[in-house]
Amino acid sequence: MDSYGIISLVPPILAIVLAWWSKQVVLSLFLGVFAGAFIINTYNPILAFMATFDNYVLASLADSWNAGIILFLLAMGGMIGIINKSGGIMAIGEYIAERANSIAKTQFATWLMGILIFFDDYANTLIVGNTMRPITDKMRISREKLSFIVDLTAAAVSSIVPISTWIAFEVGVIRDGFDSIGIELNAYTTFIQTIPYRFYSLLALVFALIIIFTGKDYGAMLEAEKRARSTGETLRPGSTPMVSNEIEEYKKVEGESFTFFNSFAPIIGVILVTIIGLWYNGGGMEAGITIQEAFGDADASVVLLWAAVSGSFIAGILTLAKKILSLEEVVDGWIDGAKSMFVACLILILAWSIGSIADDLGTANYLVSILEGNIIPEIVPVMIFIFSAFIAFTIGSSWGTVAIVMPLAIPLAHSIAIPMLPTIGAVLTAAVMGDHCSPISDTTIMSSTASAVDHMDHVRTQMPYALTVGVVAALFGFLPAGFGISAFYLLPVGLIVLYLIVNIFGKKAEDLI
Repeated sequence: MDSYGIISLVPPILAIVLAWWSKQVVLSLFLGVFAGAFIINTYNPILAFMATFDNYVLASLADSWNAGIILFLLAMGGMIGIINKSGGIMAIGEYIAERANSIAKTQFATWLMGILIFFDDYANTLIVGNTMRPITDKMRISREKLSFIVDLTAAAVSSIVPISTWIAFEVGVIRDGFDSIGIELNAYTTFIQTIPYRFYSLLALVFALIIIFTGKDYGAMLEAEKRARSTGETLRPGSTPMVSNEIEEYKKVEGESFTFFNSFAPIIGVILVTIIGLWYNGGGMEAGITIQEAFGDADASVVLLWAAVSGSFIAGILTLAKKILSLEEVVDGWIDGAKSMFVACLILILAWSIGSIADDLGTANYLVSILEGNIIPEIVPVMIFIFSAFIAFTIGSSWGTVAIVMPLAIPLAHSIAIPMLPTIGAVLTAAVMGDHCSPISDTTIMSSTASAVDHMDHVRTQMPYALTVGVVAALFGFLPAGFGISAFYLLPVGLIVLYLIVNIFGKKAEDLI
């Protein structure tokens, strides 16, 4: 049968509701997969339990592409673990912090550090917040503003750069969506092509710069900045700041350690191996094959694994050559970093599994059947953006949102002939936006923790900014993109609108003292 009908919506809806209620994304996704297997196996719980693992979880891992992506994620985490154990991540923070000597420069240094630590959003959040907090306090910048910049840059950057701990997850889910509709498109190439359509993430990064260099704020953030400037109280009186314990994992080693430039050597190695590897693996050495064709034909899962392992070796060899760590400590650092990717791997495997469940149940076919003729196809990207942002807000997980929505969005876009790139971009960037607004988001909580600010103060001051960028992304990005207008025309318009909003509604805290 093409679809199980309305019952095919049970797995994703169950995953959404349970994630919202329990705040446990891994468990919720697993139960969503089990619910689908329960339906398919004629409501037999024993057969459903076995099928959940045999036909979906293990089947996902048995796929060579998926296995390569999982190994890449572990190797990338291992590389970061070696860099961190060698003091490299703290070195990045200290290098930038030393160059901040004014309010604008300090805020820009915080933003820039968030950009440079692009390879992992967790490391980004913890390092930037803890490194810059003493400096922003000295400059009378509110903790609310610090946590806003920290939170904004972390996921927004990690989710769009071609080399990060996010890339494996995003490429894997995109490829799974393509497989479900039987089209052969290169998932890695598609990922690159969606970057201009990540309207929220791109606009948010520039919005922060507008706030920083105009010196203007509005809403609750303006009140927080006014308080900090006038009284020197970087925290709201009576607030309960969260204190970071995680930073103990990111402390500078005693004695010799990685420098700022040492820290980026493995990352540069990853980038170079990825570029050369995509060209080589895609047949670039054959006559008549262009670079674009080679990149499109390459197996990105294999190439990314080459790159991450190469980065791990570069980090390890450099550490041993500088006599910072012993061989045993290098291996321990790699293992610790790989361990930090465990939950991410679980979510990724379950994302593939729930995508397979949706395919077997014909969930997308059912949605198409009820939407065809009842909705303007061109507004689907903006609807997907709003829906995904709401899901991310309610469950507090960017990855969980993508895992739930992407298996539905790609088949839907294909079936009703709407632009694929804006639709995929809408899911990926809306997940970041909803995460920025959600008080139960892990990265939002970590940003409050690393910045040592009252968590609800952080949410209360950041939400108006995230919603501002989100509305602009929806109205001036995804809505016209659904009608086929290129992102290269829409992004400048969105930036102009944001600049006007800040200048019309924003005020300088110093002017109100």
